[in-house]
Amino acid sequence: MLETPSIRRYSFIEHLVTPRGMTRTMSSENPSGAGNQQERPGSEEWIVGFVDGEGCFSISVVRNASCALGWQVQHEFAITQAAPSRSALEHVRDVFGCGRIVEQTRPDTTTTGTALLRFSVKRRDDLLRVVVPFFTERPLRTAKQLDFQRFAAVLQLMEAGVHRTKEGLKVIASITETINRQQRSRFLESSEAIRQPAQFRH
Repeated sequence: MLETPSIRRYSFIEHLVTPRGMTRTMSSENPSGAGNQQERPGSEEWIVGFVDGEGCFSISVVRNASCALGWQVQHEFAITQAAPSRSALEHVRDVFGCGRIVEQTRPDTTTTGTALLRFSVKRRDDLLRVVVPFFTERPLRTAKQLDFQRFAAVLQLMEAGVHRTKEGLKVIASITETINRQQRSRFLESSEAIRQPAQFRH
C-alpha cells in the first residue's frame, strides 16, 4: 500500500508561497539536462531570451469530476506567437523534442486577421525530463524566473503524489496564486477547501 505523502516533508513550501526569499526549488535528484536536445550554437541563449519575453509557465487547479478529489492540477509551458513567426516555435519544438504547435483563437481575429499559434508542453514527463532541466541549467533573466521556480516546485510535489490529498491541493493552489498573474485560486474559494483550513496558507 502506498504511503500517503506528507506535506510537512517539503520545508521549502513556505518560501514558494511568499513572493520574496525564494532560495530553493529543485532537488538534486532531478536530471541535469535533456539527453535528446541537440541545439545549434547559440540556440539555448536565444530560447532563454525568447521565453523571457514571450513564454508562460502556468499551473491551475480546476474541477474534474473524473478525479478522485473532484479537482485536477493542470500544468503547461507555452509560447504564443503570430502565425508568421511559426518557424520560431518550430525551432523551440525541435530543440526540446516535445510539445506541439496549435492554432489559438483570439476574439479580435477577423477574416483578414493574423492567427495566433501556441507552442505547448503539457505532459508532466516532458516538463520534468526536458523543460525543467533546460531552464534550471539556463536561468531566465526576468521576473519570469520566479514563476518558473514555483512551476518546477509544483511539478516536484506532484511527482511525490502530494496533489492526491486535499491538504496537498491547498498547498499547490496557494502557490498558483503567486504566479499566473496573481489570480485567486478557484479551488481555495470552493466549499471543499473552505471546510478544512489549509495548514500552509499565508
